[in-house]
Amino acid sequence: MLDTQLLIMDRVYNVIMERVNASIVSYTTAVSAGVLSCYVGLKVYRRQQVKKKALKKREESRKALQDVQRSVAVEITGPTANKRKEILSLTLPQLSQQLTDGQLSAVQVLQAFQEKATAVNDELNCLTEPIPDALVRAQNVDAADQPLGLLHGVPFSIKENYLIKGMVTTMGVTKYLDTPADHEDAVIVQVLMKQGAVPFVKTNIPQTLLSIGCSNPVFGNTLNQVDPTRTPGGSSGGEAALVKGGGSILGFGSDIGGSVRIPAHFCGICGFKPTGQRISGRGLMRGSPVQGVISTPGLMARDVDSLALGMKALLVPDMFQLDPQVVPMPFRQETYEDKKPMRIGYFTSLHSCPPTPSMGRAVTMAKEALEKAGHTLVAFDPPDALRAIVDMALRMLTADSGRTFSTKWLKDEVIDEYLEGQIYLWTMPHYLRKIVGFLLKPFWPRVARSISHRLIGSVYDLWQRLAEREV
Repeated sequence: MLDTQLLIMDRVYNVIMERVNASIVSYTTAVSAGVLSCYVGLKVYRRQQVKKKALKKREESRKALQDVQRSVAVEITGPTANKRKEILSLTLPQLSQQLTDGQLSAVQVLQAFQEKATAVNDELNCLTEPIPDALVRAQNVDAADQPLGLLHGVPFSIKENYLIKGMVTTMGVTKYLDTPADHEDAVIVQVLMKQGAVPFVKTNIPQTLLSIGCSNPVFGNTLNQVDPTRTPGGSSGGEAALVKGGGSILGFGSDIGGSVRIPAHFCGICGFKPTGQRISGRGLMRGSPVQGVISTPGLMARDVDSLALGMKALLVPDMFQLDPQVVPMPFRQETYEDKKPMRIGYFTSLHSCPPTPSMGRAVTMAKEALEKAGHTLVAFDPPDALRAIVDMALRMLTADSGRTFSTKWLKDEVIDEYLEGQIYLWTMPHYLRKIVGFLLKPFWPRVARSISHRLIGSVYDLWQRLAEREV
């Protein structure tokens, strides 16, 4: 009798425990599903909010540009239209001279370029925002008793990462849309304004800057006027597209690995990357605060003489006082104008980075033009150390395995489609890099090498790379 009761109790206990366990499993599954649903829902919600924020900013910028466009619009024919065409046809030295002589007013020139810049933007989407007080600045220039400097009344454009007090600098992400700069303008902007120049528009960039494309989720994709199916290059792509289209006579970008030179090449304009610490980079936002490779501002224009005049306007005591890190060396006009023959080395191939046929032709054409001008051209093979330098630069730029970009800039952001693959490579574990590099080596050895290069894994390793860089 007792055994029967115990058996019944045991069976009842087992049934109860089965039901309890089933309930626990069901509860746990439901909770897990609920948590997962909340997580996914929250991610989707945040993504939608980021998209809305980006589209709102894009619409605000578009409206501001349209307001400028309407304010300066004139009939296609007539004295004002003809005068504007004449203004736009001048070189920077010619324009600067006519402004200084009083033949043209700063307002007159500004409005000509505002009209052209917004028209170019309609075609290429190269602008991010107009600089709000450009007209007031031009009026103040006209009200001056005497010329203010070498660029008296000249309008100029700047890359989106140049800080302007009261304006936001996005770097192509939304997290900084509500935080306009509350400090001084970039040093370059301050110096140019002291020289009488007028900043009037900001230009588009790739997200985070570290790309040779020109697209971001906030302002969209910029096209190349030479071929609208192709990129204008990056990261100063909007600047190059605007200058190529005639919407700016002097533009300012920044360059760490080609960000001025690449878009200048892609668009067919002139670009110049000065030596590091030659002009001030204060007030320029960067993708990474410490990159191990010096980034420097650069100039863009339609001809070399315009670049030279821009440099001459920058290399003045104001620059050296505002940024003591800049080498206090003025522009040497006598060196620039010196016509004596030079001995110039050149090469048309590079093992670590084989040139495309068009690049080889460009070097050959430059060689022939220089020889025709009376210079001596000497062919040479670049040293093997150049390959090591290229690899070292890659290691420096990705020393943190992409953590700065993936956390500071791109966390909870919509990543631009042209940057996704690059971000994936930056953050890829080293063992996976080695595998991918091994698989790609037979087909793309240069790409394989850049993917599988050794990461910087410790402070000690970083110090060794920095020591190599100094050597």
